[in-house]
Amino acid sequence: MRDILVTLIVFASLPLIVKNPVNGVLMWIWISVMNPHTQGWGFATTFPFAFIIAVTTIFSLAISRQPKTLPPSGITVTLIAFILWMNVTTLFAIFPESAAEQWNKVMKIMLMSLVTMAVIRKREDIQRMIWMLTLSLGYYGVKGGVFTVRSGGTERVWGPDNTFIGDNNAIALALIMTIPLMRYLQQSSNKRWLWHAMNAMMVLSALAALGSYSRGGLLAIAAMLGFMWLKSNSKMTGAIVLLLLAPPLLLFMPDRWGQRMDTIGEYQSDDSAMGRINAWHMAYNLAKDRFFGGGFELAEPSTFLLYAPNPDDVHAAHSIYFQALGEHGFVGLGIYLLLGLLTWRSADWIVRNSRGIPDLAWAGGLAKTIQASMIGFAVGGAFLSLLYFDVPYYLMAAVAAIRILVERRRAELAVPAAVKPLRPAPATAGAAR
Repeated sequence: MRDILVTLIVFASLPLIVKNPVNGVLMWIWISVMNPHTQGWGFATTFPFAFIIAVTTIFSLAISRQPKTLPPSGITVTLIAFILWMNVTTLFAIFPESAAEQWNKVMKIMLMSLVTMAVIRKREDIQRMIWMLTLSLGYYGVKGGVFTVRSGGTERVWGPDNTFIGDNNAIALALIMTIPLMRYLQQSSNKRWLWHAMNAMMVLSALAALGSYSRGGLLAIAAMLGFMWLKSNSKMTGAIVLLLLAPPLLLFMPDRWGQRMDTIGEYQSDDSAMGRINAWHMAYNLAKDRFFGGGFELAEPSTFLLYAPNPDDVHAAHSIYFQALGEHGFVGLGIYLLLGLLTWRSADWIVRNSRGIPDLAWAGGLAKTIQASMIGFAVGGAFLSLLYFDVPYYLMAAVAAIRILVERRRAELAVPAAVKPLRPAPATAGAAR
């Protein structure tokens, strides 16, 4: 039944996609982020829904009368540079066959990320994209939260098989990134039922993240909540809410959950943690030896034999940063970090330049929300191989689109751009006299 339902939804959406490529982007996000076909048991689990949606969306964009240019943004330029550099490093890959297979997957994600940038231009399109991301991942938050409550926290929460978020650590991070989006959508509405629904979704998603037993997830949620509290307009209320909610959620989890979290400070005695550090050393040593890095798919015994302190402990990178370093060298890591920095600075610019303009309040709120999500990803991603996870790239596209809308609105109002205040220069002795 689930297979038939997903198939009907996808094929029913194709005429709507042809009519408007924005619908194609939304359907692509639903299929690629939520992976609803994995919730079935029959033919839908392997049916090429994503390919059909992607081809239809690109066809719709080609015949559409809307502009087909990418947003003029440093984010856009840097993302294209990252894509081009990945193509270069693939030519020098240590394992050409497995690298080519992974290249095919990654380039599809990057192509649709660029399509998203070209298509998502209006406020309503951005809002619909945020809704789709939130509901796609919120489904697993509600499902995992209910599972955690029913099991008393004794069983781990996992994501859908054979997806980016299938691992317990990955689903935890994805949910942590989504909680700020839930809060933004809640604050954007005055409907009481939606407020209650989002409150329930946020609490259940937090429980699901805790129920994943992810230590990196615990660090990520702490960083994300800390940032949201710092940026909140009512810090006292936020502190009270955190003090009321955090202890019950933590006390609900069983003793073995607490024992696992306690090992964060004892990583030297944890085989998993030491395996990750060994993989990080391998990536660093390889990048020093090979300017172009090793290309995709490096976790092989031969690379660890050459570059790892412990050649017998073969692990994936388990870090977006060391994954970029090992696969694409120092240049690739630098481009990736620049992409994150430009996204952060653009979001910060949006926050500053939307202040005092009532019809841009949504832009500032969403920009701060995306910053909170990116903080969670930056912290949690330090322990996961999620360099190509598509959700951060969609959020980057949203930031690029929001900035253009803010610039356009300020130009209409003839308001000069806000300048970040500089620290006052220290008074000199002469000035004092």
